[in-house]
Amino acid sequence: MLGVLILACLIACQSKSGSRSGAAEPIVDSVLTGDSTSIYYTTAGAGDTALVFIHCWSCDRSYWDEQLTALAPDYRVVAIDLAGHGESHSNRTDWLMSSYGADVAAVVEKLDLKPVILVGHSMGGAVAIEAARLMPDRVTALIGVDTYQDLVGRMPEDQLEQFLTPFKQNFPAAMARFIPSLFPPGADSALIAKVTQDMAQAPMVIAVPSIRNLLRYNGAAALTKMRKPIRAINADLFPTMVAANRRSAASFDVKYLPGTGHFLFLEKPAEFETLLRETIAEFWPRETSATESN
Repeated sequence: MLGVLILACLIACQSKSGSRSGAAEPIVDSVLTGDSTSIYYTTAGAGDTALVFIHCWSCDRSYWDEQLTALAPDYRVVAIDLAGHGESHSNRTDWLMSSYGADVAAVVEKLDLKPVILVGHSMGGAVAIEAARLMPDRVTALIGVDTYQDLVGRMPEDQLEQFLTPFKQNFPAAMARFIPSLFPPGADSALIAKVTQDMAQAPMVIAVPSIRNLLRYNGAAALTKMRKPIRAINADLFPTMVAANRRSAASFDVKYLPGTGHFLFLEKPAEFETLLRETIAEFWPRETSATESN
């Protein structure tokens, strides 16, 4: 009889554990945008607050995998492949920040997320601003990741075209030179190699107009039409113009993760998570996970 009871308990525990695991498994789905582009995304968790992660130029949603795993017990988490990136389709003629913002809005509206905190890395920061403009009733705040260093300044057109020329001539070779410069001295060589290889495989016909439109993007003007709290979690490799930024966005503030480069959330994921949770807590109380309540 004791053996039967033990076996029954084991089966019940396994069943419950499997059920919890199944409920927490990420779901991959897609949504069709207004210009008939399929946008793929991953979602997990079931918290009241949604964190929507937006990747950088020439990357994809898989770069946020570690953050989705860490934060899913406490929040609804979503990572999106922007059009022309990752699994999302590329049947589009323009690669504007506003079009990418519409990609994010399409996913948020399909999932009926509210309240939403947008977390955008690099180009994803500009995309977050555009997405927030489209969803003023859904978006609570924006968090940039190694972005928003200078919301006011823009590269002169002649310098911009000079910067883009090597990418147009030989995109993989230009990326092989450019990407390592985004890491600090002594950074993990394997990580640098992985990121460089990933980004060098991006289609040049999408990557070049995207980075051109990003460097032309007027963040200060966009923020005058979108008044939401805005923060940044930045590396200390490049300076952040806090005072100048506050002239466009009075709520702007920044936290630094020392000793990291442009991909700080990959370089020091645990420390980045701590700063991200602290920043989220400024906008919305942190939800208690089941593990913490036990």
